[in-house]
Amino acid sequence: MRELLSRNPMTNVFAPPGPNPPMDARLERFAQGDLVAFESLFREYQGEVYGWIVRTVRDRSAAEELTIETFWRVWNARARFDPSRGFGAWARRIAGNMALDHLKRSGRHAPLLVEPSAAATEDPVIQAETRRKITRAFRELSPKLQVAATLALIERQGYADIARDLGISVAGVKSRVFRAVRILRNKLERMGIQR
Repeated sequence: MRELLSRNPMTNVFAPPGPNPPMDARLERFAQGDLVAFESLFREYQGEVYGWIVRTVRDRSAAEELTIETFWRVWNARARFDPSRGFGAWARRIAGNMALDHLKRSGRHAPLLVEPSAAATEDPVIQAETRRKITRAFRELSPKLQVAATLALIERQGYADIARDLGISVAGVKSRVFRAVRILRNKLERMGIQR
């Protein structure tokens, strides 16, 4: 299994998948431990899983490592996989947990890509200070709130997609985003940044 993962470096993450056997049979064979079926699923879903992780952690190098680790966990958890369900959503849930664990472990949060308000952009010093304050406030969010806010507010993903990928309800996503926005607004107002 490790050979498969090392044979397929993430530099080829967007390589088109080869021909695949019918999905139902492949999923059942994967759940039973068929390495060929797993390799086929790996080729097909590695780009999607990598994209999900890199959007969350915003670090390509870490995302490559986490993608490999995600598929290692997918392989080890194959006996718990239900072939009647979608493989992509299951793999994204594992990837989401890996990304959250990475953020918690590293104490490092994903960099925030935001533009200060139009008034702040007139002066580069004010612009830089505003960006620093916004980034600091964002990094102080818990990883769960940070991921939900990043995906909803920065990546502009729909709540249903975020819920599916995080393995929580749409109401749970809305709650996390609402709490993140409220916390950010309070922190930024205390720092002197008004909307």
